[in-house]
Amino acid sequence: MAVATTADIEEQAARKLERYRRVTYRSFMFAAVGFVLPGLYGLEDAYTKGDAGVPLIVAVVAGLALLAWCYTRLVRAGLEGIVSRRDVVGSGVVAAALSLMMLTGPWFSVVPVFWVSAVVLGPMGRGRIVALCAGAGVYCGVVATVAAERLYPESDAPWYVIFPVLTALYTAVSGFVVFVNRYQRRMWELHQEAYAARDALARLAVTEERLRFSRDLHDLLGHSLSLIAVKSELAKRTVRDDPERAGAEMADVQRAARDALREVRAAVRGYRAVELDAELAGVRAVLEAAGVRCEIGRPPGGLPPEVRSVLAWVIREGATNVIKHSEARTCAISLGVHRGSAHGGARYGDSVVLEMRNDGVRGAETPAGSGLTGLTERVAVLGGEITAGRHGRDGFLLRAAVPLPPARERGADGADAGQALPAGRPA
Repeated sequence: MAVATTADIEEQAARKLERYRRVTYRSFMFAAVGFVLPGLYGLEDAYTKGDAGVPLIVAVVAGLALLAWCYTRLVRAGLEGIVSRRDVVGSGVVAAALSLMMLTGPWFSVVPVFWVSAVVLGPMGRGRIVALCAGAGVYCGVVATVAAERLYPESDAPWYVIFPVLTALYTAVSGFVVFVNRYQRRMWELHQEAYAARDALARLAVTEERLRFSRDLHDLLGHSLSLIAVKSELAKRTVRDDPERAGAEMADVQRAARDALREVRAAVRGYRAVELDAELAGVRAVLEAAGVRCEIGRPPGGLPPEVRSVLAWVIREGATNVIKHSEARTCAISLGVHRGSAHGGARYGDSVVLEMRNDGVRGAETPAGSGLTGLTERVAVLGGEITAGRHGRDGFLLRAAVPLPPARERGADGADAGQALPAGRPA
C-alpha cells in the first residue's frame, strides 16, 4: 500500500514555497508599473507642451527601461538576501537623473520613491533605512521646489516654505512604501523559516527513530549474541575432552539463537503494526505540516484490535490521497458506531463507520488506484466495505464500514462503545 513518504511531503512543501516566492516576486514586478506608466505619461505631456525634444525623449525612455531592469535585479537580489552595491549605486544614479524630469511635470516624482522601495528589500539596518528615506526626501524636495517655481510662477508661497513641506511629504511617502515592502519581505522570510523548521523537524524525527531502533536492537540482540559467543567458545574448547558438555553448550547456543530470532520477529511485528490512536496523531501532524487543517473525531472505545488496525490503514491511505491527489485546505475524520437491530435482548449487527472528507480535489475523478484496492481487500477480510468518490463541488469522501462482533464477544468495554460522532469533533 502506498504511504505518504517524507519525500512526498517535502515535495509538496517545496512546491508551496516556490509558489509563494513567485507570487511575492510578481507582486513587486507588478508594482514597477507604478513608475513606468507615470513616467511615460509625463514624457508624453512634456513633449506636447514642448518641454522635451526627441533626443531627450529617447534618453528618458532608455532610462526608464534601464531603471526597470535595475529594479528587477534589486528585487530578486533582495528576496535572496544579497544586494550588490554596484546595482544600488548604478540604479540610484539612473533614478536621480530621471527625477530631474520633475522640472517638466510632477509625474516623475514617483521614480525615487520606487527606487528606495527596491533598495530596502536587501539586508539593511534601521538607521540606514531612515537615512535613505531622508536623503531621498531632501533630494526630491530640492528638485520639486525648483520645479514648483518653474511650473507655477504665479504661486505666492516662498521656496523656504515649499521646500520643507515637500521634503517632509516625500520622506513620509518613502517611509510608508518602505514599511509595506519590508513587511512583505518579512512574510517571505517567515515562509522560508517555516520551511526550514519543518525540514529540520523531519530530520530530527528520523534521527530519533534511528536512535530508538538502534537501542531496541542492542537490547534485543546484545545479550543473546554475547551468550552465543561465550557458549560457542566454551563448546570449542571442550569438544575433544568432554563431548557431552560441548553438546550441551551447543544446545544452549541453539536455544539462545531461537530466542533471539523470536524476539526480533516480535519486534519487527511491533514496528510494522499500525495502531489507530498513533495513526490519528501521525496523520494530524502530517496533514497540518502540509498546510491542511485537520479535524478528527474521538474514536469509539472497545473496538477489537483487528478492527482498529484496519481502520488505521484506511486513515493512512486516506491521508496519502489527500496529500498526493488534492490541494486540500481542510480534512475532517469522523469515527462512530452505528447500532444494529436487537434480537432476544442482545444486540447484533453493529458496525463502526469511518469517514474522511477533504476539499481541493483537482480535475476529473480518476479510477481507484492500488492503494484503495488494497484497502478494499483488507476491509473485506473483516466483512466490511469501502466507498470513495467525489463529494460536492470539489470535495472527496472516503467511507469505510466494518462490522463488529456481538457485544458479549467484545467484552464490557464494547457494550456501550462509541456513539456516532459528527465530523470534526475535536479529539
